[in-house]
Amino acid sequence: MEVQDISWKDQSITLKAKKKRSNRVVFFDEETAYYLKRWLEIRESRNPMNSALWISSAGRRVDYGSLQYNIGKAALLCGLHDSTSERMEDNFSAHCFRHFFTTHLLRAGMPRDFVQELRGDKRREIIDLYNHIDKDDLRKSYLDHIPHLGV
Repeated sequence: MEVQDISWKDQSITLKAKKKRSNRVVFFDEETAYYLKRWLEIRESRNPMNSALWISSAGRRVDYGSLQYNIGKAALLCGLHDSTSERMEDNFSAHCFRHFFTTHLLRAGMPRDFVQELRGDKRREIIDLYNHIDKDDLRKSYLDHIPHLGV
């Protein structure tokens, strides 16, 4: 992402085209706008000549490896990551955000087509791989929908 990719008018960021991404626009809310503006003030003091939106303390573009490292470090501090565990659910990564994003939007009632568009998926069924059904929600829904026999 580049600084010039931000549109403050409609609170969106245009992403670079990728082979597997059809949607190129992501939106942000007022809270995110506030923190994004604060970040832009900080990044300006690091390297105003670099056009990248995310830069390191050394003023260089942040790459995927350093993003993974910093997310893992923060997740470890929060108790969300255990690098010694072999269980997938104990290892938090940047990719986990796609799962949280999809699951949260679907649980909140956003139409599947909208979620698919925001994620940039070309195939509709991909959403199913990223949606995680909570067992308690499943049980409650099941009990709400089965017929009561009155026995």
